Amino acid sequence: MAPAELTRSTRLAEKDDRIVAQSTGAETQDWVSRYADDVIAESERRAPGKPVVVASGLSPSGPIHLGNLREVMTPHLVADEVRRRGYEVRHLISWDDYDRYRKVPAGVPGVDESWAEHIGKPLTSVPAPAGSAYPNWAEHFKAAMTGALGELGVEFDGISQTEQYTSGVYREQILHAMKHRGDIDAILDQYRTKKNPQQQKQKQQQKQKQQKPVDEAELEAAEGSGAANEDDGSGGAGGYYPYKPFCGECGKDLTTVTSYDDETTELSYTCTLDGHSETVRLTEFNRGKLVWKVDWPMRWAFEGVIFEPSGVDHSSPGSSFQVGGQIVGIFGGKQPIGPMYAFVGISGMAKMSSSKGGVPTPADALQIMEPQLLRWLYARRRPNQSFKIAFDQEIQRLYDEWDKLASKVADGSVLPADAAAYTRAVGTAAGELPRTPRPLPYRTLASVADITAGHEDQALRILSELDPQNPVTTLDEVRPRLDRADAWISKYVPAESRTVVRAEPDTQALAALDDEARESLRLLLDGLDSHWSLDGLTHLVYGVPKVRAGFSPDATPKELPPEIKTAQRSFFALLYDLLVGRDTGPRLPTLLLAVGADRVRKLLGA
Repeated sequence: MAPAELTRSTRLAEKDDRIVAQSTGAETQDWVSRYADDVIAESERRAPGKPVVVASGLSPSGPIHLGNLREVMTPHLVADEVRRRGYEVRHLISWDDYDRYRKVPAGVPGVDESWAEHIGKPLTSVPAPAGSAYPNWAEHFKAAMTGALGELGVEFDGISQTEQYTSGVYREQILHAMKHRGDIDAILDQYRTKKNPQQQKQKQQQKQKQQKPVDEAELEAAEGSGAANEDDGSGGAGGYYPYKPFCGECGKDLTTVTSYDDETTELSYTCTLDGHSETVRLTEFNRGKLVWKVDWPMRWAFEGVIFEPSGVDHSSPGSSFQVGGQIVGIFGGKQPIGPMYAFVGISGMAKMSSSKGGVPTPADALQIMEPQLLRWLYARRRPNQSFKIAFDQEIQRLYDEWDKLASKVADGSVLPADAAAYTRAVGTAAGELPRTPRPLPYRTLASVADITAGHEDQALRILSELDPQNPVTTLDEVRPRLDRADAWISKYVPAESRTVVRAEPDTQALAALDDEARESLRLLLDGLDSHWSLDGLTHLVYGVPKVRAGFSPDATPKELPPEIKTAQRSFFALLYDLLVGRDTGPRLPTLLLAVGADRVRKLLGA
């Protein structure tokens, strides 16, 4: 796009970057409020008195993953802020279920290479994975995402593009695009010969063997996911046509339009797969669609979209969002404002790609974390900042950070931007999301789930002893957080890392203890009854090495020499070895409570 034609969304992105450069950390102005200001102002300019329209687009071509969720959460958060200010808002989610089935995704249960025979058909014409309760491929993958969005409190109007096209809703838009195909072709032609200079440079360097081979993910990030190069409807000898029929014989889009008459709307095509030819009238024919680079801006105009973000894959020269900014004018509309959003990763995994299989979905994340935490991860980062979602041990730190934020909100010490992110995480304009009545630390609940292996009576016994002054009396008090922690332990903690308490004392190890270790164990055992709570046992296990070194058990780290930390680590490793046969494990106070005083005494040789 020429410099003079910079879109408003591009200027907003630059504005966002300037703010980032000027301030850092939690003090940065709340990005959601800033975009809500712009959306309201833009809506009042374009469509005063009408509902504010924001949009997302999702392709149910396979599992809809946590990277795709950013396509929804970004406009959702902005829409929700606009609703909080009293405006009527429509958040459209276009299900691109009339897109072609491009490839068989890896790692999908119930799917094998035989699904390759359906490549080229609309997603709604592809059979669902074996064993699915849904009628076709698109509905199968839409269902999981719809359920997750419900849990997350995302209010939206879903639009099936299959229904829109096959019912003739877009007929006038299709005829208009065909009439103005020369104008569309001229816009697209500006980009067809442009190459991404970064990719060209990388390929050249690779060719010259002056660096390691280019990583495919890096190339994808540099040029996008193929949007800049996807079929834009280029025709053959018959000229350019922005419309793609699905073959009446094989049902696939491997067709070439050979002619079109503007007066009669007669369109002829030939299928390059089976040779089938057909002549149809576009005033009646509903088995086809506009090519993507025309379809998207057509919908902006048709729906009156004010705000829609776009991924990094739509920001390269010639990509759908950039080209759409010019094509939308042909349909009498304007390009939405909205930021470019960055990738979302998973701890320990590369950038997500649904075509590679095995990528976590929002439903997967909601099995191990509460909706509030997942919402917060998207709300606290500006769209142009990438971030990772933890499925490994990092989830415990994230929960600690979340709980610390909740404490700051409660005591009034929270910074404004952090308070805004918290408010957007715990609820929407419609009200607060259901929450855990008593949110005990996630790491504590995970330790309990680990040790008890699903035995609820034992879990309740341990939890009731954490704080004798205010005991947990029913597991409902700590749900659903307890269930999320239990799911994380069972699904994502390797079996070899799970905690198994010894059935019998290690008599050989106990006999080999030196006097120092024996005395440390004696001090611990003598203090068990008087310290039998989470806080009490924490004080005890950290205090024993202090006492053995001649200090008070209440001495603070500033009052102690560095050697005390070494002594504490050695003492902890000793306890873990005698209790669970490893040198690490769940937090010792929680482990001691879980094992029980009598069994602790037995395993420690009392």
